[in-house]
Amino acid sequence: MAKKNDSFYWDNFSVCAHAACDAARLLDEIMRNFDPSKIEEAVNAMHEIEQTADEKNHEISDALVSAFITPIEREDIAMLSDCLDAVVDHIEGVLHRIYFTNVQEMRPSALKMSAKIVDACDSMAELIRRLPQFKQSKGLHEAIIAINTVEGDCDTLFIESMRELHTTETDPMAVIAWRDVYTFLEICADSCETVAEMVENIVMKNS
Repeated sequence: MAKKNDSFYWDNFSVCAHAACDAARLLDEIMRNFDPSKIEEAVNAMHEIEQTADEKNHEISDALVSAFITPIEREDIAMLSDCLDAVVDHIEGVLHRIYFTNVQEMRPSALKMSAKIVDACDSMAELIRRLPQFKQSKGLHEAIIAINTVEGDCDTLFIESMRELHTTETDPMAVIAWRDVYTFLEICADSCETVAEMVENIVMKNS
């Protein structure tokens, strides 16, 4: 593929990463200003962001079918695209669980986790921004470390939140609902780390 066309993949990766940032910020805003009466509106707004990422993922898949030469191995392009799309899917999944378990009020520990997801997505977007120049970019490794750090923080918050939930909540239905929400928040952090690991593997293979 001519070098000028390599930007198609990098640009689409960047759109997907920024869609994840938009989704994370929307989720954080919804949770901080939580209004159960507006949850369906929030679900629809989140779905629009998810559709943007999904469309870019499909565009990359379609392009790979006919591409003769790609900037990195086509399997890596497909996997990275899927991993980025999964981040948005999992963020949307948090909101879905708040919606279908009929959460009526927000727990402070969940807000700590949602803030961490915003941080992870910001670092992920920076990582993807630096990917095209990975051979010269010193900041790429720092972005990977930042994502790994946030994922570790979320692991700790998840354990603390689940412990607090099971030792203080007396409503069994609330326990079931919040177990789902906390689990998906933690999965969001894991999915950002998966992107970081995928980028790290791409750099190692192409250096």
